[in-house]
Amino acid sequence: MSFMVERTGLSALPLGLVPAVVMDTETTGLSTSSDRIVEIAAVRITDGRAEPDSAFQVLVNPGIAIPAPSTAIHTITDADVADADGIADVIPEFSRWTGNAIMIGYSIGFDLAILKAEHLRHGLRWSAPRSLDVRHLVELVADDLPEQSLDTAAAWLGVPVTDRHRALGDAIVTLDVFQALLPKLKQCGILTLAQAERACLERASRRHGEAHAGWHDVVAPGRIAPSDVTEYARIDSFPYRHRARDIMHSPPVSVSGTTTMSDALTLTLRQQVSSVFVNHRRGSDETGILTERDMLRAIEADGTKALDMPVSRIAAFPLVTIAADEFVYRAISVMARRGFRHLGVTGTDGKLVGALSARDLLKQRADTAVALGNDIDTATSTDELGKVWARLTTVVRALVSEDVDPRDIAAVISRELRSLTQRACALAEATMELRGKGSPPQPYAMFVLGSGGRGESLLAMDQDNAIVFAKGDPGDKADLWFAELGTIVANTLNDAGVSHCKGGIMASSSEWRMDAIHWRDVVSQWLSKSRPEDILNADIFFDAKAVHGDEVLAESLRRDALTAAQSAHGFLNAMQMRAGEFASPVGWFGKWKLTDGRVDLKRAGLMPLFSAARVLALRHGVSEPSTPGRFEAVRDAGIEAAHVIDDLIEADKILLSAILRQQLRDIEAGLKLGNSIDPSQMKGHDTQQVRWAIDQVPKVRDLLGIPAYG
Repeated sequence: MSFMVERTGLSALPLGLVPAVVMDTETTGLSTSSDRIVEIAAVRITDGRAEPDSAFQVLVNPGIAIPAPSTAIHTITDADVADADGIADVIPEFSRWTGNAIMIGYSIGFDLAILKAEHLRHGLRWSAPRSLDVRHLVELVADDLPEQSLDTAAAWLGVPVTDRHRALGDAIVTLDVFQALLPKLKQCGILTLAQAERACLERASRRHGEAHAGWHDVVAPGRIAPSDVTEYARIDSFPYRHRARDIMHSPPVSVSGTTTMSDALTLTLRQQVSSVFVNHRRGSDETGILTERDMLRAIEADGTKALDMPVSRIAAFPLVTIAADEFVYRAISVMARRGFRHLGVTGTDGKLVGALSARDLLKQRADTAVALGNDIDTATSTDELGKVWARLTTVVRALVSEDVDPRDIAAVISRELRSLTQRACALAEATMELRGKGSPPQPYAMFVLGSGGRGESLLAMDQDNAIVFAKGDPGDKADLWFAELGTIVANTLNDAGVSHCKGGIMASSSEWRMDAIHWRDVVSQWLSKSRPEDILNADIFFDAKAVHGDEVLAESLRRDALTAAQSAHGFLNAMQMRAGEFASPVGWFGKWKLTDGRVDLKRAGLMPLFSAARVLALRHGVSEPSTPGRFEAVRDAGIEAAHVIDDLIEADKILLSAILRQQLRDIEAGLKLGNSIDPSQMKGHDTQQVRWAIDQVPKVRDLLGIPAYG
């Protein structure tokens, strides 16, 4: 018996939300080879909350006498353990209790070493748990403390110390020290489990000293080595690859509110559907839905009289709908959360275009699909939102292993980024109410900008968002209210794993938070001046997508901006010149031009592609937001050479895939995520594909009619 295999998908989890047990042992002495355990205790952490009331605490009969000097420290005597179980009986019990949680302790290398020795002494199989040493974490942020003892660390952090030198007391103090460390670690850029492991592993001198003393290696070097992203459990990828429009029943079957239930029943049988939509009940323009179950319940209640009733008396109002472009996993989530078996499907104009039933989704009812949507939509705190990114990473990794199109994966990531931002807005509004600031003083909308708006976000992202509100000058009451809201949203997203934008493109900044009039003035200035920073800001803004609030207000602003840009020829010329400003990362004799061992595929590849696609979209009035969608629109209209467009679309796909796979490797390795790849970590075929994709990028210059740069 030994510790269980760790759960996958924990590397990207914020440290404070890691499922863990904080443990400690008391022993007969300090020799990891010959001394024995006399007490084990541990406290569980679930979703960032400690559970001391259900702690594990067991005395152990060591089978040898406890030396007096040891008893003087922990107060445990031979008489105390005389009737206790031996370690061979305690280990299986402790292993079952810990499950596959991460093991945390103070100087835990000693505890692991003595646990291993006890396993081997009694013929038990040893498998080390994934673990963290809180002392190592303390050293990362305060290596100048006079000593690295638990007492010193607790005093430095203001953590009270009680029942010291008993296993449970020490475990509780260690837990409190660990949780007090989290903000300080975050300030050092250590946010996730894998990042903490890498930072500890890099302190080689400490590890060598502990190994010399016979301690167990807390973080094995192989633990955070880049791994094959396909070595994970698979999931059903269908809900993440398909949209509601792909499986809905269309056209929708509708009846008027005055239709009798008998006629509606006949229609469902004839059309082989399980529901019909009901239009216009008396005194209302609402649309409702009448399902098979509704009709059966009516017949059970009123017998055959129900057949003559108007359906408006039986149908459910109002109809709950989902957009046709929404992912299937989101439809599954809505049905599961609200207990529905049917949804209406709407087009871009808000009109019904189809119906979804539980039968349509039955084969796709995957737990991961339900959970991913529910985690965000039902979150009530920043901590709960923080779990989303780890779950999303797990889903992305599984989709990559299924060879799902990286553009579909990017669309899923973007969908959840927008949903995360929407939920952060809702929580921020609630926080404003609690602070006594009241509800929004003006109608407003929150935008997600850039790749999140285009649907092309990958896992290395920061915040790009903006607010437009109905009316108000900079610095007035309304603006100050939205400034505070934007700050709460920014901090909430940052704590949940979506970092603050280094360039300040967030609604908390006055430059990205204005009323509609001022926004139109700013866009006009961008278009007229066409400075590099203006082009960059406009680039990001033109990909905006409203995620919360007054969508009409948001869409009106965005539509006016696009219309103005379409006729701003000087601006378009400047934008297309900027799209051509890139250099190949491949040098003489086909060698990569490396920076710190990596190649920035976003700057050298993706950026020219999405910039060119945006110019074409503006120039030709294409409303499609995604890069491949924009290329396809101009290709299908016969505006540009089809073979060139097809090559650029394929190059975009290859580059997205290469970056995404690198990001998954970097997550496991505890590295900061970016858009650069390490060519040495790619397989031969993948390298050839990326080189081909890079070779296609210069075609955007021909496409846009701009000169080549050296």
